[in-house]
Amino acid sequence: MTAQNQNTHQHVIFAIVVGEHSGDTLGAGLISSLRQTHPYAKFIGIGGPKMQALGFESLFAMDELSVMGLVEVLGRLRRLLHVRKTLTDFFTTNKPDVFIGIDAPDFNIGLELKLKDKGIKTVHYVSPSVWAWREKRIFKIAKATDMVLALLPFEKSFYDKHNVPCTFVGHPLADDIPMYSDKSLARDKLGLAQDKKILALMPGSRGGELERLLSDFFESAKKLQAQDPELLFVAPMISEKRTEQFNRLKAELAPDLAVTVILNQTQDVMAASDCLLTASGTVTLEAALIKRPMVICYKFSPVTFMLARWLVKLKWFSLPNLLANKSLVPELLQKEVCADNIVPLIKARLYQDQNQLNESYTDIHQQLKCDASAQAAKAVLDVLAAKDLSPKTSITN
Repeated sequence: MTAQNQNTHQHVIFAIVVGEHSGDTLGAGLISSLRQTHPYAKFIGIGGPKMQALGFESLFAMDELSVMGLVEVLGRLRRLLHVRKTLTDFFTTNKPDVFIGIDAPDFNIGLELKLKDKGIKTVHYVSPSVWAWREKRIFKIAKATDMVLALLPFEKSFYDKHNVPCTFVGHPLADDIPMYSDKSLARDKLGLAQDKKILALMPGSRGGELERLLSDFFESAKKLQAQDPELLFVAPMISEKRTEQFNRLKAELAPDLAVTVILNQTQDVMAASDCLLTASGTVTLEAALIKRPMVICYKFSPVTFMLARWLVKLKWFSLPNLLANKSLVPELLQKEVCADNIVPLIKARLYQDQNQLNESYTDIHQQLKCDASAQAAKAVLDVLAAKDLSPKTSITN
């Protein structure tokens, strides 16, 4: 048996922690790629249904970490600290060969720091937005990780400037989503009318997002339907829990509005739609890759927004605009999110030519299409094999 074959039969342990559905998708792609060279490896930590379907052992439910916003985190702080301590103790006792924190930076970076101090190699997959706010986090990241895997090209430039090991891997969504998404085929698949304009209502994947955005989304939809009674509305939901919440809020806020709710087929819904009214987040990148016009909205809790306003230093907050480095799609934030602003922006995108927008979307797609899961797996294995990947110049705060 060759040394390489011996290596593939070793029971390598990969610890992975993800905190939400986008991380579950990244984790599943990474596991699939790692299994090509380590078919007998063990994968353990916190993961979602896609990872668990590949044999991943989850020690806690992924929803434990699905918290966003400073105020929201404070309400769950005791539980989050308990989960992190339990994982720290578990991985200290049952040492993995490498730990990979996928996104969830406020949880994972602290965990990585503790594990690296115990001699465990650590990788952080999905760069925190250090280039946007709280830039000094770069020092903690440098101490906590052996390698950062960046999904976006401008992120690597930032890490290179600070001499922190970083690999640009591209984005798995750009690999998975075809260059052209057929609207007619998607409508056939979902049983939606071919001859109507369709607007997708996409208020986010977290409960707090639905609570803050749906009132304005429903009010906008009612005004749009009054102007065009033929307009159809669809709402993709990622879970039964979010579906129940959506239906409850609709019954309270817009009982007479007809909305087709579709579970677990978000990309098909986007492909079938003429325009999207969406919360900010990874879904806006999916929309750009599917190449549909959109209006992006976001509302923080008042305290979170007050704090973030002083810390964030970006022209834009959405991924399509950041990647294009220009105002490609409209963004509405906090008090700007209202029907009077939303309705004219949606109408302009429902009924006007979008060829120029599609060209910009195609540029983004080509830039990010790099076989990301394979690139991420290679970078993880490089960390696994390396004796020392610390930066050549020490970083101190």
